[in-house]
Amino acid sequence: MLKSIIGKKVGMTQVFDDKGNLIPVTVVEAGCCIITNVRTVENDGYAAVQIAFGDTEEKKLSKPQVGLFKKYNLSPKKIVREIRVADVAEFSVGQEIKVDLFKTGDYVDVRAVSKGKGYAGVIKRHNFGMQPTTHGQSDRTRARGSSGGQGPQKVLKGTRMAGHLGNEYVTIQKLLVVGVDVEKNVLLIKGAVPAVNTGILLISSTLKKIPVVQEVRTKNKKK
Repeated sequence: MLKSIIGKKVGMTQVFDDKGNLIPVTVVEAGCCIITNVRTVENDGYAAVQIAFGDTEEKKLSKPQVGLFKKYNLSPKKIVREIRVADVAEFSVGQEIKVDLFKTGDYVDVRAVSKGKGYAGVIKRHNFGMQPTTHGQSDRTRARGSSGGQGPQKVLKGTRMAGHLGNEYVTIQKLLVVGVDVEKNVLLIKGAVPAVNTGILLISSTLKKIPVVQEVRTKNKKK
């Protein structure tokens, strides 16, 4: 079963639950997505479903993309993602994937490109500690320090340094779905998710284990 959908981050707000607790939520416009291609093991070597989201103009797409949409008589879409599935028998090109795929109480993983924050030092980028401020250290308190020790006289690949912060794919796992509005194609997800407002999100059923709530039964003590 396909448990993934493409959405657009609208912003954040607050809602109250049944017990009156205030919950911060992210509003996501999820779907309606359309299946544009079905990958099979026989033809492609793996099983997957290609879904598309967001209307756009043909002139903003490449010729192969336009040809794919015209081949199946579909309206052009801006975002296309491919989702691996176990069996493609229940899917067909042109089938719609709507927000009712999820329900309140489900846990999801959200993947998106995080906000770009420009050039940053090691303290902000990697959470390094600061240099001591004693003995006249006036301009080295936020410096990185030594880049190595004994061994080869070169900087090893992967050494944490200052550089571009953000603007990379980030996945936040096991976020609770607080509400689902099928008419407006809206998901309310507890907490914050990556991406700027209007950013594109890939929402999938979580890969982590979901805790099972067990009822606690109290036995009457005999007097």
